[in-house]
Parts: sequence; structure tokens; C-alpha cells
Amino acid sequence: MDKIIRKVTDPRQQQAETYRYWQSLSVGERLSAVWQASVDAYAFKGVLMDDEQRSERTLTRVQRKRR
Repeated sequence: MDKIIRKVTDPRQQQAETYRYWQSLSVGERLSAVWQASVDAYAFKGVLMDDEQRSERTLTRVQRKRR
């Protein structure tokens, strides 16, 4: 994939360029990019998103009587 570097000075032009880039990708490529961003964000927090190693959080549910 060839990369093009463009100098943009106007924020609106920069936003339009960003939208054009994402619209140029297929739906599958966009979903893959979102998935990779999610994996990277969780890795940054120290949580791995694979089946072998899960975060060690405990869920507790407390049920009370209705009044």
C-alpha cells in the first residue's frame, strides 16, 4: 500500500481528508482497524484480549429483597 503525506493547515480540510480516507476503505478494513485499536487500547491498560489469558476480575452480584 502506497502512503501519501499531505500538509494540511485548515482543521476543516484535515477532518474532510480523514473522512475521505476512512470512506476509501472497505467495511471489513474499517472493522479490522477498529478491532486493532480496541486490542491496542486494552493492551495499554494491561488486559490481553486472547483466549489463553483473561483479566482476573471478579464479578459479584448482591440480590436484595424488594420493599
